[in-house]
Amino acid sequence: MKTAGIIGGLGPESTVEYYRSIIASYRERMPDGSYPSFIVNSVNMTKALALVTAGELTALADYLAGEIEKLARAGADFAALSANTPHIVFDDLRSRSPVPLLSIVEATRDAARESGLDRLALFGTRFTMRAGFYQDTFSRARMTLVLPDEAEQEYIHEKYLGEFVKGIFLPETRGRLLAIAGRLKEQENVQGLILGGTELPLILREPDAKEAGIPFLDTTQIHVKAIVTQMLS
Repeated sequence: MKTAGIIGGLGPESTVEYYRSIIASYRERMPDGSYPSFIVNSVNMTKALALVTAGELTALADYLAGEIEKLARAGADFAALSANTPHIVFDDLRSRSPVPLLSIVEATRDAARESGLDRLALFGTRFTMRAGFYQDTFSRARMTLVLPDEAEQEYIHEKYLGEFVKGIFLPETRGRLLAIAGRLKEQENVQGLILGGTELPLILREPDAKEAGIPFLDTTQIHVKAIVTQMLS
């Protein structure tokens, strides 16, 4: 079995979800009672977000590349970033990494394509929604992404950093997110919603997808399945 290396801490709540989900997914695939061996490097979220906010993407890539090298030295055969926003520098990291990197964006694109979805809404931090790395990956597969309007983007970003990464999940916030999803379905004819932030599935669950009337693509679980598949390949 290959050893996975996970860059965690971006943020802590979703890293816990990755840990639990990797174990659960592995045990579904390997019902022999065993547990997977993988390495988590929990990095400083505050530092990473400060670099993104300041637009210092070269420094962000340098920082994350150094943390990926730590995983490689610890014995990881491949690595993954347990967050969407750091994929803003994914191409740079992939070219520099001493081990293969598994993209959450590419895994999500493949999952959407397998589900027959080609017009999707995207929720995430402001950086994820606006940077274009999701749009570029999906457009190459002739798939269209639709963003919330500017005020909705600001609302989602504010709640993401002010609540979700701190482990705060409020019913009124959930209601507003569902209202935005519903508007995009009705006015923009989206077929599904990409939860493009690994904290989003902690507030938007499967029953909420039924209420919104469109499927949610949980990027955490999609990424986890791809990680476990790579571990067992």
